[in-house]
Amino acid sequence: MTDTHLDVRIDDDVAVLTLNRPEKLNVMNVPTRVRLAQEIRRFGTGDLVRGIVLTGTGRAFSAGEDLAAVPSTYREIQEAFATFHDITRAILETKVPVIAAVNGIAVGGASEITLCCDGRIGTPETQYYQPENHRGIIISNASSFLMTRLVRNHAMRIVLGSQRIDADDALRIGLLDEIVPADSLTDRAAALARSWNSDPRITGLHLRLLRPRPEDIEAAFAREDDAAQEAWDSGAFTDGVEGFWADRAAATN
Repeated sequence: MTDTHLDVRIDDDVAVLTLNRPEKLNVMNVPTRVRLAQEIRRFGTGDLVRGIVLTGTGRAFSAGEDLAAVPSTYREIQEAFATFHDITRAILETKVPVIAAVNGIAVGGASEITLCCDGRIGTPETQYYQPENHRGIIISNASSFLMTRLVRNHAMRIVLGSQRIDADDALRIGLLDEIVPADSLTDRAAALARSWNSDPRITGLHLRLLRPRPEDIEAAFAREDDAAQEAWDSGAFTDGVEGFWADRAAATN
């Protein structure tokens, strides 16, 4: 079975889901994304825990898509997008708060996963980085809707400029809710989830009211899927990924 690079534990009454592939900056392959959605749904019923924390091991939250296993056909592109989208669905369907503990750099699809979480806590080392526009890849996870919902006009410079957003800037514009020392990050995220879910009967109802409407999320998925096909058909996707690897090779020579 393919290693899914995901650790699962329960901290008191909060599920902590940790991406664990630090030697590759916690990049996520398809099996990892499938399992992540499964675990979010398993704990998201509220029967086992009062909250969920998503985090990473080492110096990265996650570098997003594993470009070493880049899709070679549009069918594979569809599968990749579907697994990213389904994580968003899983989070927004939960009856418990979901907190992203962004321990380091969050790149591409991984940064987009945090956008649908109910809270985002970082450390001084946290960074957000959306390189897709410079790599021929289309944003996913309904981030075309969620990003503007969170940070409004800042979404343009983040996505189109592919700028790295440091922790202080992320806090200022609303990508992060607070910054804490690295050694207290997971504990703080778990404590926040517990404090927000004082009465599961009521919290689940408020989550449903405060989160984006499912129809808005599905409409964003559809637009992103259409854009992904256009990027593939035009050759921009292939050119962008090949350019990424060419730049990496040049940097190591």
